Amino acid sequence: MHMTDAQLEGKVAVVTGASRGIGQAIALSLISEGVDVVMSSRSTNALSQAVEHLASAAPSGRRHARVEPHPADVRDPAQMEALMAKAVDTFGRLDVLINNAGVGLFQPLAEQSVADWETVIETNLSGVFFACRAAIPLLQRGGGGWIINISSLAGSHPFAGGTAYCASKAGLNSLTEALMQELRHDDIRVSCVAPGSVDTHFGGGNHGASASWKLDQDDVARVVVDLLKHNPRSLPSRVEIRPSRPRK
Repeated sequence: MHMTDAQLEGKVAVVTGASRGIGQAIALSLISEGVDVVMSSRSTNALSQAVEHLASAAPSGRRHARVEPHPADVRDPAQMEALMAKAVDTFGRLDVLINNAGVGLFQPLAEQSVADWETVIETNLSGVFFACRAAIPLLQRGGGGWIINISSLAGSHPFAGGTAYCASKAGLNSLTEALMQELRHDDIRVSCVAPGSVDTHFGGGNHGASASWKLDQDDVARVVVDLLKHNPRSLPSRVEIRPSRPRK
């Protein structure tokens, strides 16, 4: 499915982990393109604040896109079924799924609790499985669409102290590639975007001037929109994005 600028207008997207950071930036970019967006995260309050922010920040474009908040936990398959159904019930269809929800809990393996391991794997990997499984029949019903999974360079460049996180993102990369092969003939284009260091509060990192060398969350959002507009004869199935000039 090839979405030109005009064809993006009126499409319907679900974005998980949309209340802040990369997810919120992606939602704003989609809304700016005239896409109706169902924004989801676990926190009802954070989601409400994000929707208010987007309402004031979204530029006036060709079409006034609509936004629908829907709190949900990606670790619960029933909640993912309800999230995708919300998009169809509210906007009539589903065209784009952005799996952005993620968590990073970083300790040496010997010190990491079983609960933290399960939280990371269930959120970053199982949650994508649950969301995709719920969305695929709806995308097929609409004649195609896009699934974009937000991964990380950590999936291919593991580091000490990140065993759970790196494993979850490596698994996500493999899941994405296998799913791409399963769905490509249904005109459902599956890709993952793997950023390096991004200037957000994720993982308890620094945010602001001291992290100015990092990617901005809008850089990642731009890649997502570019993928949606990409010519259908080729499929960028995995896009890696790095800071141009990282710290030496």
